Amino acid sequence: MKYTRIYADSSGESHFEDVEVEIKEVNFAPPAPPVNLSSFNPASQYCFLESPAGWYGDWHPTPQRQLFFFLSGEIEIEVSDGEIRQFGPGSITFQEDTVGKGHASRVLGDNIARMVAVQLPDSEPI
Repeated sequence: MKYTRIYADSSGESHFEDVEVEIKEVNFAPPAPPVNLSSFNPASQYCFLESPAGWYGDWHPTPQRQLFFFLSGEIEIEVSDGEIRQFGPGSITFQEDTVGKGHASRVLGDNIARMVAVQLPDSEPI
């Protein structure tokens, strides 16, 4: 499984990084058959988020380290090094560009973008 990390370097410029999550077969809920599972990580809180068609968020840092799970619609995100990527249903981003210029984001197309945001403690790696 993969997610896209959005982070700020030491000079405050934001970048994308593709990260592979280690998954192992685990007997998670016996007597159900084993499933593939990553390690657990702490979370602070979560919310459901909708951005309307045409929404545009000019340059901004993320307010807190958070995972975004994209459920419907499509979002385009630009990081300050100039790279632009699109994220749709099934995509996951880990946003931790809490300092610097941050990123710009926009909803693509005519549909609402629906997401789940899971906020993480400040110092915990994922």
